[in-house]
Amino acid sequence: MRRMPITALGVLCTMAWLSSPARAQNLEQQEDESTAQAEAEADKKPTSKEIPAMGTTIRGKRSPTHGSSVERAASAVTREQLVERQPRSAPDALRYEPGVFVQKTAHAQGSAFIRGVTGQQTLLMFDGIRLNNSTYRQGPNQYFFTLDAQTIDSITVQRGGASTRYGSDAIGGVIRARPLLALPSTPKTSSLKPGITFYGASADQSYGGRVQLAYSQGRTLRILAGIGGRQVDELEGSGVLLAPQTKESALIPMMRDDGRTQAGTGFDELTFDSRMDYKPHRSDTLSFALYGYRQYDAPRTDQCPAAYAPFNECLVYDEQFRTLAYATYQTKRLTGFRRLRITGSWQQQHERKTLDRPSSFVRHTGRDEVSTLGVSVVGSLKPSRLTPSLLFKTRLGVDHYADTVASKSWTELTDLEVLVERSRGQYLDNSRYHQGGTFIDSELKWGRVVSLLGGARVAWIDAQAFGDAGSGSEPVDTSWFPVTGHLGARLKLSAIDALNLSWDHSYRAPNLDDLTSRQFTGPGFQFENAALGPEVAHTLELGLTRRTRRLQWDLWAYRTELQGAIVRRPMPPEDCPPDTPGCQASWTRFQLINAQDPSWIYGLEGGVLVGFADAWQLRVTAAWAKGEGPNPALLSTNIAADERTRVPLSRIPPLNGTLELRWRPSEKRGPYAGLGVRGAMLQDQLALSDVSDERIPAGGTPGFVVGDLRLGYRFSRQLILGLVMENLTDQIYRYHGSAINGPARGVQMRLQYQPNFSRGKS
Repeated sequence: MRRMPITALGVLCTMAWLSSPARAQNLEQQEDESTAQAEAEADKKPTSKEIPAMGTTIRGKRSPTHGSSVERAASAVTREQLVERQPRSAPDALRYEPGVFVQKTAHAQGSAFIRGVTGQQTLLMFDGIRLNNSTYRQGPNQYFFTLDAQTIDSITVQRGGASTRYGSDAIGGVIRARPLLALPSTPKTSSLKPGITFYGASADQSYGGRVQLAYSQGRTLRILAGIGGRQVDELEGSGVLLAPQTKESALIPMMRDDGRTQAGTGFDELTFDSRMDYKPHRSDTLSFALYGYRQYDAPRTDQCPAAYAPFNECLVYDEQFRTLAYATYQTKRLTGFRRLRITGSWQQQHERKTLDRPSSFVRHTGRDEVSTLGVSVVGSLKPSRLTPSLLFKTRLGVDHYADTVASKSWTELTDLEVLVERSRGQYLDNSRYHQGGTFIDSELKWGRVVSLLGGARVAWIDAQAFGDAGSGSEPVDTSWFPVTGHLGARLKLSAIDALNLSWDHSYRAPNLDDLTSRQFTGPGFQFENAALGPEVAHTLELGLTRRTRRLQWDLWAYRTELQGAIVRRPMPPEDCPPDTPGCQASWTRFQLINAQDPSWIYGLEGGVLVGFADAWQLRVTAAWAKGEGPNPALLSTNIAADERTRVPLSRIPPLNGTLELRWRPSEKRGPYAGLGVRGAMLQDQLALSDVSDERIPAGGTPGFVVGDLRLGYRFSRQLILGLVMENLTDQIYRYHGSAINGPARGVQMRLQYQPNFSRGKS
């Protein structure tokens, strides 16, 4: 495997301990107001009495509300928590959030399940820009991993349907990452803040870092630029996972001779970013930004090698690139608007992967690129006082994203040195996909006791793909025009307690992955269905919340009905499409279809946070979900089918929870410590595709409890040393549906230094 030399680059993330987090309340405004809100938060001074509440920070004085105060089930990871937890990636940063379960097909990938769904059915966003494109897969994908955690200020997870505001894919929820910004300096001064961060971990022998430069000119101009890199070796686990049913060793991943090192888990990465935020007027902000991620030589662990395959077969992502460039203009001066934000973006997702089969003298190579142009206009109108006790707020917007897909594939006969280009790639070349919509979202507040919320969205989706006769690929030319909406209410039971009720109607239109792709998945080889229809979700949600400075808790119950769910139907070898050798060679084959009967997901989730003795905080979360749907095997012919009419949905997480105990006597300097515990029960409720998925041992995924100890010292606001002693008991464990076991007992280290140079204006 080619290895890319990486020097120990690094950067101290800009005044991370000064950055104030996004709140779990007012979630739908955060993307519209991220730049202005960051400026306001940056001016606040931290106090020793900050208490994170379900992932947010509560201060003595609350910020004004700029939109909906109706709460949804949500939590946020702050920059301070990112520094102390030291996650290896952006997905890993979500492991302690209620209702979120992070699956990993490879050490270089990570996909968050929200309320039992992931991939296409959850929406990823960065600074208000949609990251999901038309090639996102049905199951877990790697794309949230391509956001550099070192450039993220906070991550908000909104659980439950959100298509009214965000469009297609937001069935299970939305994950919104907010970028770091250079902090403004005081008026009439300039500030230059170069920084450096080093980090490393023993379990995967990784090391890397980031260098960064932040410049600010009063409140007018702020510039932030950085470059980072990391080299990661194969991950050491605590041993071989045993199947709960047969007690046999799991076939994935393949272990090295020491019985602990997991094959197919190393990779290299480079990151770069730059942004400028300029205020031509105190009420206007103009921003330009560029973010890039480059990952090299990252094996897909469950295919390196696949179960029962020769040990030297391996599917490797030679290149996994993401580039995002965008510009935003935000103003508070437009008549009738409280705030308006206009964003134009361009992003490109590039993948090159190689499946090497030396024993067969064959090497398959594929290259796929998705280029996306996007535009959005989102605004909040000024509140209207209808009567002395009635206040009306409105938010509205329009967005559109256009994808163009380039896809090629080749087969090389290595013994003959012959290279043959196939008639199609994983997707149909030059496919196009457009999606967008316009929405309005309003809230009526009746005094301080009752809030009512309602909204609607009219959307448009258009999919175009040329057919390919050589591979039997049908053309695609279809459009959908769904209308979605939601209703919600919040009742204040007391000054600190509230009852929240909402109904949401969301949708997901089939994308180009559903309509055109052919690929290896965990359960087997999957091929397309050009006649698929959309998935429609109806979610009822009930929540009880309490908010005080010392005690905060959330308890949520939900029930989602999914109509037309896209599921995998088992297929016999003779139904494989032509010129698709991977389909014939696979142990199992599936075609995507819409389920005729509805599927259900229902569950409970929540958490409690207690602050005591000033310096101590205890946070506990838990989540349980169950899902079932119609049996797709009953629609197959020539296959011995499971005769149940209803079966569990695929990869629903088991009962799981976390505990975090945190001690931090001072915000400015001195020691801090914490204990993080994660656990999950046995998951033996398996879908038909789960049974054939070698990532899931026979009988299900065993339960586990894992503890991490966090220690650190703030020498000053410029210098922090942090340590995480992970997997203290050296337990063998795996998150349900993952292809790798968790890290063995080891140590992670992070050292960040950021001097501060300021001078007055002449």
